[in-house]
Amino acid sequence: MRNLRSDYSPAINDLLRDERLAPLGPGTPNVSVRVQLAALTNENLLASHPVRDADMAAACRAGLWLYHDFLDESHSISQDIDTPTGSYWHGLLHRREPDFSNSKYWFRRVGAHPVFEPLCIAAAELARADPQSSAAFLETQSRWDPFAFVDLCEAVTRERLSCEMLCRQVQQREWELLFDYCWRAAIRE
Repeated sequence: MRNLRSDYSPAINDLLRDERLAPLGPGTPNVSVRVQLAALTNENLLASHPVRDADMAAACRAGLWLYHDFLDESHSISQDIDTPTGSYWHGLLHRREPDFSNSKYWFRRVGAHPVFEPLCIAAAELARADPQSSAAFLETQSRWDPFAFVDLCEAVTRERLSCEMLCRQVQQREWELLFDYCWRAAIRE
C-alpha cells in the first residue's frame, strides 16, 4: 500500500505490507493471511490506541478482509455497521462481486461522504495520467459520483470499455482513502 502510516498498528502494517491491486471482480482470497484476519478484534487492530469508535474499527476490519479478496467475510462485518461508512464498504464489496445494482443501493445510503472530495481529485489525476482512457469524465467531474463509477466498472467488466487498469487504480485509491478515514475515526485522531 502506497500510503502506510507510521501510526497504523503492527497488525495493519503487516496485512498491508504486500501491495495489492484488486481486480474489479471478486478476485481470489489471499489465504496466506486468513488466520491473521480472523484473529483481528477491534482492540488488537488498533493496538496501542484506545477504541474510540467501535463501528469505525469494525469498518477497518471489513476493509482489510476486502483488501485480501475475502468478500463474504467483509460483507458479514459491513452489513452490521449501520452508518454511511458501513454502507460505503458494503457498496464497494457489491461492486466487486459484481452486483452493480446492489452496489448502487448501498451508495444511495452513503449520501455525501468525506472521502468523496479527495477521491474526486485522485481519480482526476489518475485519469489525466492515462490519456488513452475512455473515462474522461473522471478528469472533469466537479464532485465524486459513485454511481458513475459503478457504471464505469460495469462497462469495463462487460468489456464495453477498455480502461480496466485505470478503474483498478481508482478503486485502490478509494480503498486507501476510506480505510485511512476509518482508522482516524476509530482512534478519533
